[in-house]
Amino acid sequence: MRFKPMQVAGAVGALLLVSQPAFALKDTVKSTAGPINVETVAELDSPWGFTFLPDGEILVTQKGGELVKVTKDGKVSEPIEGVPEVWANGQGGLLDVALDPDFEENSLVYLTYSEPGEGGKAGTAAARGKLQDGKLTDVEVIFRQKPKKEGPNHFGSRLAFAPDGKLFITTGERFKFDPAQDLQTHLGKVIRVNPDGSVPEDNPFVGDEMALPEIWSYGHRNVQGAAIRPDTGDLWTIEFGPRGGDELIKPQPGKNYGWPVVSWGDNYDGSKIPDPPTHPEFADAVKYWNPVISPSGMTFYTGEEFPDWKGQLVVAGLSSQAIILITLDGDKFEDQQFLKVDARIRDVAQGPDGAIWAVTDGADGKLIKLTKADNEDG
Repeated sequence: MRFKPMQVAGAVGALLLVSQPAFALKDTVKSTAGPINVETVAELDSPWGFTFLPDGEILVTQKGGELVKVTKDGKVSEPIEGVPEVWANGQGGLLDVALDPDFEENSLVYLTYSEPGEGGKAGTAAARGKLQDGKLTDVEVIFRQKPKKEGPNHFGSRLAFAPDGKLFITTGERFKFDPAQDLQTHLGKVIRVNPDGSVPEDNPFVGDEMALPEIWSYGHRNVQGAAIRPDTGDLWTIEFGPRGGDELIKPQPGKNYGWPVVSWGDNYDGSKIPDPPTHPEFADAVKYWNPVISPSGMTFYTGEEFPDWKGQLVVAGLSSQAIILITLDGDKFEDQQFLKVDARIRDVAQGPDGAIWAVTDGADGKLIKLTKADNEDG
């Protein structure tokens, strides 16, 4: 089956997400919980993902290929040795980082990145290694997106460990449209593997000769956010639409989410794409956005700093220059609020202190921390 959506001006539109001017970051934002302080903790070069170590220090990926550690007082380390070779072009580079659920016993750190291939091609890959004495050792690639493609766009990618220890890896369709529907590629898919990269026996396409067994769900465009809902253990993802139609999804095993056959947005040249309800054979999003929010990383909030926000989904917004808080009623969208920080937010996480932490996008990127203000002014 072959689909041919209009691609005119698409590359230009996608590349608008890559290089943007600096914004004046606010030091206080308004919210339903009152004024929120926004503190800059560290200056970084194009940060993309981050995670907290057990001692409270922070591992941060920088798109150019550097993995660095930020101390509690904001000091940034020299690049950690042992990171795999990265294809740092356009939206590609060193992307997400996550700790193994048993990190304190095995010291394993997981990375996603755009891996170079022959003839200038590249694809999303995931690797893991032991963080020991300030270096990554025994590094092994546990997943390679097949096939590698030319072009600088739509690599995904986020990592999320489920309560059963399985690892989800999100990908983009490399701005190639049709492969998102092709079960013999990893493009435009949510991937589920064991921590060593082997395939779980209960994956939906195990035993199907016409499908790659790592696939969990398909028909995705560019999934840059993933998080496990604490009260249910379910995976939730968020992905970029084209011109309109960013989507929040609860990916179900074996389900097809329709890209590029359907979308809640249009092609970059303005040509129409059928809305999802016109094709009931596809699963639909929980929520979509027009205009877009350009969603990247996300997490579910469980902390004490903002008790009224417990259970809410916290999303990094790029073009929306905001951190978006989403209230869910079961599996349905209920409400949202935008914390307008006036900076492109690439990733978000909850710190051990219950604060909301984030990294801003671009060469003048920052690690920031959001806490309740001491007073109700502002």
